[in-house]
Amino acid sequence: MAKADGSYIKEIAKIERQHLLILDDFGIQPFDAKSRAALMEIIEDRHGKTSLIITSQLPVSKWHEVIGEKTIADAILDRIVHDAHRVELRGESMRKKRKMEPENSYQ
Repeated sequence: MAKADGSYIKEIAKIERQHLLILDDFGIQPFDAKSRAALMEIIEDRHGKTSLIITSQLPVSKWHEVIGEKTIADAILDRIVHDAHRVELRGESMRKKRKMEPENSYQ
């Protein structure tokens, strides 16, 4: 429906104008056909022009299956990983650590 009233195009245009796009919690749930197409469009438009940060608790090795549709997943991931800088964090969750600290420790 959003495509019919033009709001989809306006939202995509807004995203394209941003110098930095952050996709937080990437891969929490599998992509359906519409979200996969939207992701492909966003990644294609930004590729080589602007910056993208992706955070995920899902290992990169699982991104293919979350995106689904092998050919589109290949295209998306090829654009994402080309010239990417990957930072992999390890250890206990900071939320969990902070919850265990006394409340006075932040002052």
